Amino acid sequence: MHTARPEQPLRIGIVGLGYIGTTVGEQFHHHPDATVQTLCDLDQDRLTAHGAEFDVPADRQYTEYQTMLADEPVEAVLIGTPHTLHYEQIMGALDHGAHVYCDKPLATDLKHARELTARAEGGKKMLMVGYQRHLQTAFRTARERFRDRSPTWLTASITQDWIDDASGTWRLDPSLSGGGFLYDTGSHVLDGVLWTTGLEPESVTASMDFHDDATRIDRRAHLDVRFTNGATGTFSFHGDAPSVREHIHCWDDDGAVYLEGRQWGPRDVREIDADANEYDPYIDFRTEQTRADAFLESVRTGAEPPATARDALRVTALTEAAYEAARTGDRVRVSLKE
Repeated sequence: MHTARPEQPLRIGIVGLGYIGTTVGEQFHHHPDATVQTLCDLDQDRLTAHGAEFDVPADRQYTEYQTMLADEPVEAVLIGTPHTLHYEQIMGALDHGAHVYCDKPLATDLKHARELTARAEGGKKMLMVGYQRHLQTAFRTARERFRDRSPTWLTASITQDWIDDASGTWRLDPSLSGGGFLYDTGSHVLDGVLWTTGLEPESVTASMDFHDDATRIDRRAHLDVRFTNGATGTFSFHGDAPSVREHIHCWDDDGAVYLEGRQWGPRDVREIDADANEYDPYIDFRTEQTRADAFLESVRTGAEPPATARDALRVTALTEAAYEAARTGDRVRVSLKE
């Protein structure tokens, strides 16, 4: 669908100048339909450095996001802060009348995730969550397979040297991270499987190895999930492996789809038929949108964003149930509703 370019670029405020804030922020900075209006971060050195990078002068740099929202005429907010801060900051931006792009996870509290989903679905402003697999051609290709069928069994895993990578950062502080490897990198895998297959998780058992004595920061997690259609799946997350490898294998009555890759490059997709023959569907990576492209298109057209609050709610519900299951030893029901 052809859409007209807006007369004025969308004014963006960035809250949090870590990896997401600066990476997606740079996409907005170079986009003809957006301008980075203002920045917020607790670190003055980051503000100074990225203020110069994004052409944001010192009088539009803030250390408190509430003050930024009150003082600046922003129309959208990019939130790239630690996980447990998302709920309050998203609500603040929506109260301000701004559209929101928020890094994953949407929230680390199921009640908060439900509230944000209801707010997004009942309001006039758009909330997009940073699950970038929804934009990746391999996952979009696999998703087409499951529009008219459902998997019966799946396995998914990801490895990363996450514990070492996270050393000395907020990711190992549960008051900011909300959890460990499952809530961080693992969140992308849970989302990728749920979004690609359309499956709804019904219950989960789990075991975890924890990095901390308080059993808040998992470094390894193993999930056994039952889905509402009778399918089952196993997930393995290893946060103390030497490199990043991802494997997602989804089987149905006619064969399977494999999604695989290493490090943070594009994933490959392969189809397997009932006779074990393998096929590589054509992938045109040139059609992939950036996160800024997708966000701005949704704002401009009013279309649903690629990754919605409800998509993210499913991930938070399954994640919270998995932590409960690991700590209690019970099979725990996954519920999107109260």
